[in-house]
Parts: sequence; C-alpha cells; structure tokens
Amino acid sequence: MSRAVARGTAINLVARLAAVGLVLALTTVAARLGTEQQGVFALFTSVEGLLLALMSGFGIALARRVSHHGQSSPALLGAVVLACVAAGAVAGLGLWLFSRVGPPAYASLWMLALAAPLLLLAPNVAGLWLGQGRMAPMALVSVAPPAIALAALGAVALAQALALPALLACWVAAKVTVGLVLLGLLARRGRLASPDLGALRAELPFVATIALSNLVSLANYRVGLFVVERTLGLSATGVYSIAVMVAELLWFVSGSLTQAVYGRIGTPDRERAAQTTLRALHLSWLALLVAAPLLWAAAALILPRALGPAYADSLLPLALLLPGVLAFGGASAMSAFFTNHAGQPQVPARIAAGSLALNAALAVLLVPQWGAAGAALAASVAYGISVLLLARRFAAAAGWPLATVLRPGRHWADGLRALASRTGGPGR
Repeated sequence: MSRAVARGTAINLVARLAAVGLVLALTTVAARLGTEQQGVFALFTSVEGLLLALMSGFGIALARRVSHHGQSSPALLGAVVLACVAAGAVAGLGLWLFSRVGPPAYASLWMLALAAPLLLLAPNVAGLWLGQGRMAPMALVSVAPPAIALAALGAVALAQALALPALLACWVAAKVTVGLVLLGLLARRGRLASPDLGALRAELPFVATIALSNLVSLANYRVGLFVVERTLGLSATGVYSIAVMVAELLWFVSGSLTQAVYGRIGTPDRERAAQTTLRALHLSWLALLVAAPLLWAAAALILPRALGPAYADSLLPLALLLPGVLAFGGASAMSAFFTNHAGQPQVPARIAAGSLALNAALAVLLVPQWGAAGAALAASVAYGISVLLLARRFAAAAGWPLATVLRPGRHWADGLRALASRTGGPGR
C-alpha cells in the first residue's frame, strides 16, 4: 500500500463523517417530531436503501472494469446511465403501487417512486471513481445530498412549521438534484457517449449477482427493523432505528478503508490482493475495537438529551448490536476480495443470504419476548456467524490457515507500518 491509500482513507472517512453528521441532523429533526414520525422516516430510508442496493450492481461492474481490466469508456458509462433510468422507472412503479395498497407506515413511498428514475444515477456512476481510487469526487457525491436536504429543510422551516412530509420531500429532492447535476457535468466533459448496450449486456450476470448480494446484505441489516414494526408498532420502530443507525456508524471506519483500497484489491495478483485485504481487515477490527465503547458512551450521554427521554430505550439494543457490528466490520474487505479480485460475488452473497435467514428467524422468535433488544441480539448473532464463515472462505482462497485471518497479532502492526511506508501499485 502507499500514502495514496492513507490519503484516500482519510478523505473517505472525513466525507463519510460529514455525510453522517448531516444525516444525523436530519434524523434529529424526525426524531424530535415524535417516535412514530421517526419510525416512518426510518422505514422510508430503509426502503430507499433496499432499492439502491438492488440496483447497485451497475456501479460495481463499472468499478471492476476500471480497476481489474483497466477499461473505462464513455459508451459503457452511457449504457449504465440508461440502465439506471430504466430500472428506476420500473422500480418507481412498484413503489407507487405499494404506497397505495401497503401498510399505512409506507404510504409516503409515493415520493420515492417519483424520484426513482434519477435516484440511481449518482451511486452507480460513482463506480467510475471507485475503480480509479479517486476518493475526492466520491466524497462530494456522498456529502452533497444530505447537505442540500438540510439546507432545503432550513428554508422550509423559515416559512412554516416543520412536518414529516416536508422532511421526506427535501430528502428526495436533494437526491434528484445531485443526480441531475452529475449527469450534466459528465455530459459536458465528454464522459458520456451513445450507450454500448452490448458491453453492458456482457456484464449483466455479474450485475445481477452483485444486486442480489447487496440486497440480501442490506436486508440483513434492516430485517430486525421491519420485524419490530410489524410486532411492536411505529413508536418502537422509531426508537430501535436510532440504535441501528448509531451502531452502523462503526462501519464508516471500515468502509472508508475498504473503499480506499478497493482498486488495489482488484489487482489480478492474488497474493497482493489477499495481503491488501488482510491488512484492511485487521486495521478495521483494530479501529472498531477502540471506537465501539466510545460510541456507546457518547450515545448514552447525547441521545436522551438531543432526541428526547424516549430514546434512552435505544441504549440496551445498541449495546447488544455493537459486538456483531464490530465483527461485521471486517466483512467489507473480504467481500471486496471476492467481488473485485476473484469476480465471485456469489460467495459473499450466499453467506449474506444465510445470515439474513438466521437474523430473520431469530428476530421473529425473540422480538415478541424481548422487544427491540431481541432484534439487536438476533442481528449480532447472525453477523458474527456470517463473518466467521466468510473468513473461512477467504482463508481458503488465499491459501492460509484460518488463524491467520482471525488472530491479527503482529499483522496489525505490520499493516500500520505498510500503510505508512509502502508505495506503488494501482491507483497511485
């Protein structure tokens, strides 16, 4: 690895922290409207996340073309844009129908349905920069939507009392604005050409596998939330969603590191890709081990004061979630190895599917008895088992004993020295 990796990680981490800070500000607005309103906001953004996960394969395929094959063409990018708009239109129709006939908690999805054709552009086009290891433009794309949404919400607050529909409208409008601006900039700079549908068609099996893998993975993170809503109602969902959101802040650290080395993991050199993955994995665990107790302490101090006394009930589920979230922080690097280096996204997809099934089954069993704490415990158990299985597959692929992956020891120090001293490789 090189200084470029450290710089890319820092840029990505700062951008993610800025983005999450802005999202936390928006969430605070929703939470202070009431626990039920926060529950609706959490379900709305969870459905949006599932949609983005389902359609994220185009961006990952583009990133792999760039990092693994050294290919990037305006015609392929044009095909990705066309596919995103078309897929978003189809998804929007489904969302609109569900908003009409589904449970009342999902009635606001008609807003998401209107935005769907443009909602997919920015996350997928960012695959170009992900493959190149260019963190700065990716950072702008991640920070811009919540910043625009918060600014728009502030303007609304000057004119009228805030309500949840205004918050949802600002959120959706910000995503659409970023997609349109990004599309205009790419066209102006000659990065788009007539779509090469043949090139995209060749990537469709990979795209479909990635989509399934990401959808299952995100559903794994959110299944407890949906079970809580069905079992305990919107108010409990609002409180539990805060625990989930705070716990997942840990993944900004591991995710930032993985994105910074994503192009390097994509190298055809298996030994180099495996070593890069191992260092990213161990550094992620080290950082999360330090961050987890600090995060819980900060949440215990801040949440009841910032959001209201009702959200003190999120602290027990948060404590139960953190061990599983910490362990799962290493999954992003190992998933990148199978997806970007080996071209086998089905490996993490199958493990994520098993984790989702276990998580859902445990949540259905535990939530009626233990409430939101049962959902948190179910998630932690499922995350821990899935990371163990993925580590076993990664160790076998790299030709190492499982202990090399699970017992960092000196590898943490080696990884820190390597991040500070080595140079060279893709993405310099």
